[in-house]
Amino acid sequence: MIELYLSKVTETSESEQAGKLYARVSYKQTLGVQEMAKHMAEHNTAFSEGLITGILIDFVKCVREQVLNGNTVKIPDLAIFKATVEANALETLYDAQQDKQATATIGTLPEGAKTGAAVKTVKLLAQSTGEFNRDELKKDVKLSWTDKTREQIAAAKGGTTENGTTSGEGSNTNPTNPTNGGSGGGTGTVTPNNGDNGGGSNTGGDNGGDNDDDAGDTN
Repeated sequence: MIELYLSKVTETSESEQAGKLYARVSYKQTLGVQEMAKHMAEHNTAFSEGLITGILIDFVKCVREQVLNGNTVKIPDLAIFKATVEANALETLYDAQQDKQATATIGTLPEGAKTGAAVKTVKLLAQSTGEFNRDELKKDVKLSWTDKTREQIAAAKGGTTENGTTSGEGSNTNPTNPTNGGSGGGTGTVTPNNGDNGGGSNTGGDNGGDNDDDAGDTN
């Protein structure tokens, strides 16, 4: 079950989203390698938590190694990992006036330079695949509001919450000016491109959406 809260773009924003409310995911916790190993060991497996931890740590190292070697690593029904680059805009392969050529290196182009380092930075690209692609997730996901958001919705309606709390008790009774509920959910006031899961202007959802198997690199 994924719990949602509402995040409001500030009224003073000059964007078209000013004053709009956007659903955001209220993340419950972050699971690292050890937490995942413990979880996996509890699934009636013959392998111990320690063994699984070691395998996962080695797996992460190997994925990184393969990505840095220019390979694509595909984990079925999870994600495709690959390296991608943010490129500089080169005008020419070779600038005779400055006796400078395009180089397969990372750097910034000085003002007025026509060529030089071809790459600004290198990034890891993870694309959802198989049962983790967007269409499959929409089929399987279950959504609900956080408790605090349900209280705020009830307050906006002027009624009572599901647990019988009278509207306004323990909640923000002014739905047009919600306050940030923190890690426990609730609503938050954000500015465009600076909110949870991609900012108030991200109407598509968390983190800019997913990519499927055939999606291309983003430079």
